[in-house]
Amino acid sequence: MKIERLIGILSILLQREMITAPELAEQFEVSRRTINRDIEHLCRAGIPIMTKQGVHGGIALMENYKISHTLLTTREMQDILIGLQSLDSIHGTNRYVQLMEKLSVGASNLMTGNPSVLIDLSSWYKDTLIPKIEQIRSAIDTHRELIFLYYAPKGESIRQIEPYYLIFRWANWYVWGWCTTRNDFRLFKVNRMEQLRLSDKTVSPRLVPLPDLRNEHIFTGGICVKIRFDADCKWRLIEEFGPNCFTQQADGTLLFQADYTNKENLIMWLLSFGEKAKLLEPSNIRQEIQTTLFNALKRYEKE
Repeated sequence: MKIERLIGILSILLQREMITAPELAEQFEVSRRTINRDIEHLCRAGIPIMTKQGVHGGIALMENYKISHTLLTTREMQDILIGLQSLDSIHGTNRYVQLMEKLSVGASNLMTGNPSVLIDLSSWYKDTLIPKIEQIRSAIDTHRELIFLYYAPKGESIRQIEPYYLIFRWANWYVWGWCTTRNDFRLFKVNRMEQLRLSDKTVSPRLVPLPDLRNEHIFTGGICVKIRFDADCKWRLIEEFGPNCFTQQADGTLLFQADYTNKENLIMWLLSFGEKAKLLEPSNIRQEIQTTLFNALKRYEKE
């Protein structure tokens, strides 16, 4: 892409005294004419570039512009590499790391050593997730509406949106966009989106507010729960809610108290502990769990 190449050329010029147009053309796999146009664009943007003819000639930044030969420190470069590697983990490619290698040409010392942080954003749904992300990004880049079948707790429906942001949060991917059905901005979970297709209609970009992704905004709570867990559930409670979510009782059990968001999710979460959890409050949900267990038992008895 042109913008990536311009950034790459500028990075190289900051790190090297001089480089020739043929060298840049080979590095970025484009023609010499393309490099010359890129240099013109950088000059128009106010970057003081000079060219020198002859055997020892080439392209360089004006001397008084070179504040530092190192655009980024080793730690900063490695942090960028970590982020780019995490993007590669989604796509199963090395294209972002290859971009990083281009940006760091002439400054290999910045890339020495192995990064101490590894981030893998891939998921069990990688085979279906990658094509969806590519379609969503294409819709965002081309300002086209996105049409899909969406599965929600209240049922499934065909939705049509103007997508603006692709977001990774709470270990899942989401799309933030203007929903033409609701006439408002909405957050959609990518794993619930199926049969995606781009509309032929292009739209004028809106003034888009950033989504408020604070936990207290998305997960509004409202269900005050009190649960007694067996002692051997401690590891899971700490993993999911932190070490301060329970009080250890004299008999070794764990008294868990929290403000929960969704009744159905609460019931499913509690049932996943089997006989190791007992809901104390609220009483109405306690009754629903008893009914659920009773009906499940009847189903197994019939079989």
